[in-house]
Amino acid sequence: MATKIYIVYYSTWGHVATLAEEIKKGADSVPGVEVTIWRVPETLPEDVLVKMHAAPVRQDHPVITASQLAEADGGGSAYGAGTFAGADGGRVPTGAELALAEHQGKYFAGIAKKLKSV
Repeated sequence: MATKIYIVYYSTWGHVATLAEEIKKGADSVPGVEVTIWRVPETLPEDVLVKMHAAPVRQDHPVITASQLAEADGGGSAYGAGTFAGADGGRVPTGAELALAEHQGKYFAGIAKKLKSV
C-alpha cells in the first residue's frame, strides 16, 4: 500500500501554491508514495481579497477538512519551504526557493515511507 503524503497550504497570491507543486514534484519522485495537494478553506471575505489583489483560487487543489488530515501517513511541517511575496504579492519564488521545495518534498516523502514500514 502506498504511503499517503498530503501537502496542505494557504496561498493569498499563489506563491505558496507554486511551492506546493514543487514539493509534490519531489515527493512524487519517491517510488511507493501517493501525493495529494490540498488547500485550506478561505477565511477572508471576497471584498478583502479583491483589495489585496489575491490570486484566483486553485480549483485543481481541493479544500481539505480537519477530519481528512488523519488519512495521511505524512503531513509535513508548518516550517517547510517558504517564500516572501512582498507586501503586494509582486515577488515570485526564486529558483533556489523552488529547488529547496522540491528537495524538501523528496526528503520528507522518503522519511515518511521509511517510518510507515517500521
